[in-house]
Amino acid sequence: MKRVLLALVAALLSWIVVATLLDMLLRHAIAGYRAAELTRTFTGGMMLARLALAAASSLAAGAVAARVAPADARPAWIAGLLLLAMFLPEHVKIWHSLPVWYHLTFLVTLVPLVALGARLARRPAPPTATVTGSTAD
Repeated sequence: MKRVLLALVAALLSWIVVATLLDMLLRHAIAGYRAAELTRTFTGGMMLARLALAAASSLAAGAVAARVAPADARPAWIAGLLLLAMFLPEHVKIWHSLPVWYHLTFLVTLVPLVALGARLARRPAPPTATVTGSTAD
């Protein structure tokens, strides 16, 4: 049970850290992004970048959960559900500020992407090729 709780906490913290770092990157990489954040006047490209940020953060959170508790899928699913529970009220509050497709894409993909990140992290590494002989020219 301790490992499950540790994996859950680590997943949630990793989502926050990855999202924060990627948001800082967006602020430097996209002209006008910082101002758009304050007023929620994002361009289509900015919204897609934000969704990519959320997807990467979700995949990372799932991967962290799987690394901490590799034999248990629950932490990733619980982390995804907790993230959804945290973000849903905020999206309801700002529903009028952004297009419906943006909210639905973020909310509907949140839990499955965390679970996918965990699943991908649990996959065994592909076998490496070995050279058994050499040829002379």
